[in-house]
Amino acid sequence: MTSPGSGDEIGRFLTIADAAEILAVDVATVDDLIRSGELPAIRVGTSGPWRIERAQLEVWIELQYEDARARTAFNEGEFANVFELSGARRGRIRPVD
Repeated sequence: MTSPGSGDEIGRFLTIADAAEILAVDVATVDDLIRSGELPAIRVGTSGPWRIERAQLEVWIELQYEDARARTAFNEGEFANVFELSGARRGRIRPVD
């Protein structure tokens, strides 16, 4: 296990600046995402700094990819793939009698 601050691993929680660097955006953008509730984060203490759990950031990034794929599928044509947009998996939907 690496000791905190060794530089080998950032750790479980990221600062807003760390998350901004990972996402290649400015700190204000990450702050806006947190305050809007789009990016899950916790506050250390009642008025302390925000921290983003690394796993939550990875999930959020994956959701952004899924959203982009759905928008792309929708924009590809007049009749988008309903299964892809709905998030349903083929074979799991039963026909209605």
